[in-house]
Amino acid sequence: MAGWWPRFVRPSTLRRQGILGMNARNASYIAEHNPRRHYPRVDNKRLTKQLATEAGLAVPGLIGVIHSHHQLRRLADTLQEQTEGFVIKPAHGAAGDGILVVTGWRGERMRKASGRMLDSNGLQDHISGILSGMYSLGGRPDAALIEERVQFSEVFTEVAHTGVPDIRTVVYRGYPVMAMLRLPTQESDGKANLHQGAVGTGIDLASGATLGGVQHNQPIRVHPDTEASLVDLAIPGWDKLMELAAGCRELSGLGYLGVDVVIDRHRGPLILELNARPGLAIQIANGQGLQPRLQAVDERVAKVSDEPPASRAAWAAAHFGCVPVGLGPVPHERHDD
Repeated sequence: MAGWWPRFVRPSTLRRQGILGMNARNASYIAEHNPRRHYPRVDNKRLTKQLATEAGLAVPGLIGVIHSHHQLRRLADTLQEQTEGFVIKPAHGAAGDGILVVTGWRGERMRKASGRMLDSNGLQDHISGILSGMYSLGGRPDAALIEERVQFSEVFTEVAHTGVPDIRTVVYRGYPVMAMLRLPTQESDGKANLHQGAVGTGIDLASGATLGGVQHNQPIRVHPDTEASLVDLAIPGWDKLMELAAGCRELSGLGYLGVDVVIDRHRGPLILELNARPGLAIQIANGQGLQPRLQAVDERVAKVSDEPPASRAAWAAAHFGCVPVGLGPVPHERHDD
């Protein structure tokens, strides 16, 4: 595949290709542009949901919050009312750990996104792990959020037969700079996290069309489960999604963040969560380095200030779009998700 690089290369080669490494990301962008006082806005998923709702931004519906073990006694019986399924996640989780996606019921047992079955004891054990801090940042005791399961757009039917796909956009100083579609697989147990085996596909910021995919840092052009093409899949409502991502600068108070959005077939784009430490795998999915785009935003901000989200999104689409289809992954360092 054109654009493929060897797995191990010199740091000087990475710099020439515009690759943003973890150390540079942490020192020059996260530390510089993300005030610590604003981290709770994104590290606490319940607070993120509250802030987004107050700002008039759509989010998946909240069914309930589990704070203590005594709430688990009749939980499975209560959740049987959720015939379309539900999602359980730790309020302070990271990298997709601890997320449980249930797509429906078979008698008294729950069907997970991967197709595996789960009984009420398994559900209680999973939530108990969340409450104990097994998946939380720093291992602190946590709460479990129960959300409505998103009914993803029909556009994704052939590339996401398990779980719900989402779109991760890196936003710098209010400007979307790079995006990827993350597709759950059977290997990832229905979760859209690359380090668990999901597929990432680069997205052209101008058109919202996918550019081909990557799984386990290897380039692919078809989905590993369905064999459907990962090239030229059009993301519905792309302009609205870009504007939504740009507006998360004001919502979060962070200058460098990841915005995760899902597209519901009935409600359109919904903010799933925000991330103060977005991983670098998005460069692999796009076959492009972030550094030139971040520098272009710095130059833009030096000339123009106080642009509204819609104008920032339009500028980003005009300047960072039209990436050639079929470009392979970039060389990379170890990264988080």
